[in-house]
Amino acid sequence: MPADDFQSVLRVSGLGKRYPGSQKDVLSDLNLRVEKGEIFGLLGPNGAGKTTTISILSTLIKPTRGSVQICGVDALAHPSEVRPLISLIPQEIALFSKLTGRENMGYFGTLFGLKKADLALKITEILALFELDAFADQPITKCSGGIQRRFNIACGILHDPALIFLDEPTVGMDVHSRNALLDRIRQLSLKGGTLVYTTHYMEEAEKICSRILIMDKGICLAQGRTNDLISGTGKCRNLNELFLKATGK
Repeated sequence: MPADDFQSVLRVSGLGKRYPGSQKDVLSDLNLRVEKGEIFGLLGPNGAGKTTTISILSTLIKPTRGSVQICGVDALAHPSEVRPLISLIPQEIALFSKLTGRENMGYFGTLFGLKKADLALKITEILALFELDAFADQPITKCSGGIQRRFNIACGILHDPALIFLDEPTVGMDVHSRNALLDRIRQLSLKGGTLVYTTHYMEEAEKICSRILIMDKGICLAQGRTNDLISGTGKCRNLNELFLKATGK
């Protein structure tokens, strides 16, 4: 494997999707590459094709054409080999409401196949990373929305996934909680975690994403380093203006 490929956690080439019975592609010739330790922003208005893209990349659905490699493995030909390497953390809180945060982490860690001793150490590590120790033994229903969202992510990274898909993780959160969660997400990246991040909050993406892809109607409109795309347009002061210029929405 070439040295420059070693760091590429995700490589997507010519990805396209057309649902049965439809006359149009919902995804057309998508190409992207995500490097180790990067937070990559996948941005677009509603109906842009983000959900379809994430569903394909996480092996939930198959594309009509194209290729996906995760850590050098053909994700379309060998989905069972890829799934232990990834984590898809949904926008919705995917936790058991009657369990505590620690119990939820224990349950999901067991599903990931972690041994008891290793799981206990991992829970301690992630509780500290996300500053959740004080809430670990409270039922999830007693926790604020922001704390629930932190536990939502915490449960999804217990197995040290090579690639994390984060779908709108800060929806409905107040400013303080959002900033706290964004800090934790940056910490994941600094520790070598690789993330594909979707959001409708452009200031979030500008703050934490080293590179972005803006798409609409299944087509890539712009892709590159966040700061370069903003400064390269000449008339955009920030990512929000660039997004509006690219999509018209």
